[in-house]
Amino acid sequence: MKRVLVVDDTKNIRMILTKCLELEGYEVMTASDGKQALELFGNNTFDLAFLDIKLPEIRGTEVLKRIREAGIRTPVIIITAYATVKNAVDCTNLGAVAYIQKPFSAEKIRSVLKEFGLKTVNIEKAAAQPADLINDARKFIEENRYDKALEVLKTALSMELNNPEIYLLISNSYKGMNQPGNAQRFYQFYKTFNI
Repeated sequence: MKRVLVVDDTKNIRMILTKCLELEGYEVMTASDGKQALELFGNNTFDLAFLDIKLPEIRGTEVLKRIREAGIRTPVIIITAYATVKNAVDCTNLGAVAYIQKPFSAEKIRSVLKEFGLKTVNIEKAAAQPADLINDARKFIEENRYDKALEVLKTALSMELNNPEIYLLISNSYKGMNQPGNAQRFYQFYKTFNI
């Protein structure tokens, strides 16, 4: 199983990236500051990392510099709300392989995964819009076809990460499949959008 590290001090960014990656079958570890990130890099091997620049404790650029000095060659994608030419140049010089500005789309994350040869959700070109997929999922749930609903909802989530209704419907699907742990996890994600 491929392992990805997500480092961001914003809970929602960590949550969205984690869910997107977990639904695609990746093991995801997260850190909310630079110190935690360095500890995780020191104790684990990652196939890819998403790293925010502006972090508490130790800045993202410093984390990147230290892991490269330690000989860690994990491909690092910088994510930031404060995109500047200087940051982009500094990060590239430190070995970052991509630079994504917040807010980013699910499509952008998919393209990054594809670029690094990591599996992405297969969405047909003629696929319906997320709203159509959500409607289909509702029908499947009404028909007690929870596995089919979950399949459709995973596709919808890969297209639209910030839609709380998708998380709620995934929770309901897991509930119908008698998987209370997964149901509760997705319900918690749903609730974070409504705080």
